[in-house]
Amino acid sequence: MFTTVLIANRGEIAVRVARTCRELGIRTVAAYSTADRDSAVVRLADRAVHLGPPAARSSYLNIPALIEAALTTGAEAIHPGYGFLSEDPDFAEVCEANGLTFIGPPAHVMERLGDKAMARRLMAEAGLPVLPGSTGVVTGPAEARQLADRVGYPVILKAVAGGGGRGMAVVRDGDQLAPAFQDTRAHARAVFGDDRLYLERYVDGARHIEVQVLCDRHGNAVHLGERDCSVQRRHQKLIEESPAPNLPRALRDRICAAAVQGALAAGYVGAGTFEFVLASDGGFFLMEVNCRLQVEHPVTEMVTGIDLVREQLRIAAGEPLGYGQQDVVVRGHAVEARVNAEDPERDFVPTPGLLSEFTPPGGPFVRVDTHAYPGWVVGPDYDSLLAKTIAWAPDREQAVARLDRALAEFRIDGPGVRTTAGYLRRTLADPRYRAGQHTTGLVAAMAEEATV
Repeated sequence: MFTTVLIANRGEIAVRVARTCRELGIRTVAAYSTADRDSAVVRLADRAVHLGPPAARSSYLNIPALIEAALTTGAEAIHPGYGFLSEDPDFAEVCEANGLTFIGPPAHVMERLGDKAMARRLMAEAGLPVLPGSTGVVTGPAEARQLADRVGYPVILKAVAGGGGRGMAVVRDGDQLAPAFQDTRAHARAVFGDDRLYLERYVDGARHIEVQVLCDRHGNAVHLGERDCSVQRRHQKLIEESPAPNLPRALRDRICAAAVQGALAAGYVGAGTFEFVLASDGGFFLMEVNCRLQVEHPVTEMVTGIDLVREQLRIAAGEPLGYGQQDVVVRGHAVEARVNAEDPERDFVPTPGLLSEFTPPGGPFVRVDTHAYPGWVVGPDYDSLLAKTIAWAPDREQAVARLDRALAEFRIDGPGVRTTAGYLRRTLADPRYRAGQHTTGLVAAMAEEATV
């Protein structure tokens, strides 16, 4: 096992990684930007290294600075968290070239699966169901129109290098396709530095089901069950849960088996997530593979009792999983809500500011992953996630009620600061959600109903 790990990230995930490292007796190095000099992880880590100014390209995306920070502090490995460089194969290669272990899959695996168009093709060859669409990159609006006319509308354009719900556009008729293609390509170029797009059929009234997998370097692979991430706003997840409600056992087993099959075919190593679209008729199709820890990983930890960060560290250190699929048992139900510093009354605009009060909820079987504290300044430089609130209970009804209670207990205040806690409670109260009959269209339907 490693003696020192550099955490190449910020916010709640950096704190999350530091905590598991401490439990394992591993020294931690927090790499931080000027904006994060007073952050929780800087206070928690054994050592902290300044990377540069707030702009991510000068700090958390600055590969030379991260490598130097690791080498000068004696770190043997780098944990990338999620976002930033977590799925960058070039970063993984640079780590290896400098004798550092990248805590994630090998660079060549990330390169193949990180390219969404290539991943579709590879997984189709491995026998996984994929949505009808392009077999590779779409060269322009004319080719996109031909493909869309063939597979049928609606279709969705996606950035090859996309992730986190960005770089997507749903197109419902041919007249919208050319402008949507140009807009999405420009957005992808600006956000990801890669304007390549692919196209696939879009499924209305679908559910978003994902499967957590763990694979070691010795050919062992297991899944840790599935998560339902259907509550989304503009492709951004808001509420996640495990296990997925109203999912027949046979269908659940097929989806989870497909994820393990795909992971083994790709030579996957580490923690990864296979994301599927589930149609109303029970058909399921692979959307993408995320080669990193997911924001919503706590719900899986809560129902399985498996620390995913611990498993990432063990696998990266070359240790075998030490258990098989029959040893993974899902108990009870867990639900997570992402509390953001955003104003739902103003189209979810971010609301940075000083937190004069920050009191998270407590009580039995409630977990709060956060980096915030009273006196912390929520800045404009990074994402607006303040806290992930997770509740566990023996069944779904109790878990949802417990999460609602926890969200009601949150006390967050500061000049100009608004949060999504109240909005999340209204979503939890929606009869469709309560019945487990919601789809990815729930949030849009709620918004439309609110205007009537």
